[in-house]
Amino acid sequence: MKVPLNASSIREDFPILQQLVHGKPLVYLDSAATSQKPESVIDALDTYYRTTNANIHRGIYQLAEQATAQYENARKQVQQFINAKSWREIVWTRNATEALNLVAYSWGRQNIRAGDEIVITMLEHHSNIVPWQLLAREKGATLKHIPADGQGRLALDDLDRIITEKTKLVAVTMMSNVTGAITPLDQLIARAHAVGAIVVVDAAQAAPHLPLDVRALDADFVAFSGHKMLGPFVGVLYGKRALLEAMPPFLGGGDMIRQVHLQESSWNDLPHKFEAGTPAIAEAIGMGAAIDYLNALGMENVRAHEVQLVAYALQKLAEVPTLRVLGPTNLAERGGLAAFEMQGIHPHDIAAILDRDAICIRAGHHCAQPLHEYYDLPATARASFYVYNTPEEIDQLVASLHKVRAMFNI
Repeated sequence: MKVPLNASSIREDFPILQQLVHGKPLVYLDSAATSQKPESVIDALDTYYRTTNANIHRGIYQLAEQATAQYENARKQVQQFINAKSWREIVWTRNATEALNLVAYSWGRQNIRAGDEIVITMLEHHSNIVPWQLLAREKGATLKHIPADGQGRLALDDLDRIITEKTKLVAVTMMSNVTGAITPLDQLIARAHAVGAIVVVDAAQAAPHLPLDVRALDADFVAFSGHKMLGPFVGVLYGKRALLEAMPPFLGGGDMIRQVHLQESSWNDLPHKFEAGTPAIAEAIGMGAAIDYLNALGMENVRAHEVQLVAYALQKLAEVPTLRVLGPTNLAERGGLAAFEMQGIHPHDIAAILDRDAICIRAGHHCAQPLHEYYDLPATARASFYVYNTPEEIDQLVASLHKVRAMFNI
């Protein structure tokens, strides 16, 4: 049962939102880049450093054992949040970018051969493009892409021609960070698996906003970031256990080994085989606190709240002359963001002027240059929404955009 979120009440949980910027209340509309953190997440970090600060998996004294337990409990919280079969399928990384690179270097180097095909899409963040470019170049593989349509969705009409018997890997976003388009992963994954290819999903934009069930999804790897879902700067790689078991380590060092001799070493069990050195212990624990917060809200409710916000935003932004919003018109196909252009005004100028009204938006190509090239745009301005945003903030955004037009006499 969906329950409407009380964003005004939720805002009270976020200390940063209580401040004034340029003497005005902060309007934070850049959660697609990084989300703000509730008091409970900040407290989890503070408590760890004040009461439990010790390295994990090594010490047998009380602090070390407490730190290890909290760190591994957070891993199990991630497992349950995404409905993975085992906690051993959850690998902590620095961020989603490192998680995607882990797959490219470990699985890719072992399995991609000259003449193989790797398929990406036009909607991808650079983190899900560049690692596959490097891998294809190193191995002599062919890099192909699925195009976008006029609404910034994937154009799947030629899917059977693009994903062929030569395809070994398909890398795809779950939600575009520019158009907000939600990818029809069921169709893509079914086609990829039909030809024996594995699927790598970049869920950095989706995991904070949509219910995520990796078993129902049946993707082989899924990467996402804590900092976009109310948590600290830490990343997660989910991988099917059989695939992870067969992969060589990504990094070498302490904790990822079972035994080390001068000439050879053997590797630790999953998932520790992929977690060399001292990890981001506090950040992982903070990620657990963020998951608790999101679970208390309910991910179905988070999604419903954002659908209402983006519907209102699209309606209000349409009232601004010369402004064009990218992305699907069907709300069921898009997430809670609106990237837009204003004719004759550079997005950087828009963002700078909005900052004077304490409104935070992102301006640039959002690490998605191929998609901007498709639209023949050097950059866009982007407002992105989350659980703490309100319709009143959208009204403030639109009012400031009218001021931008007035300043440029457009």
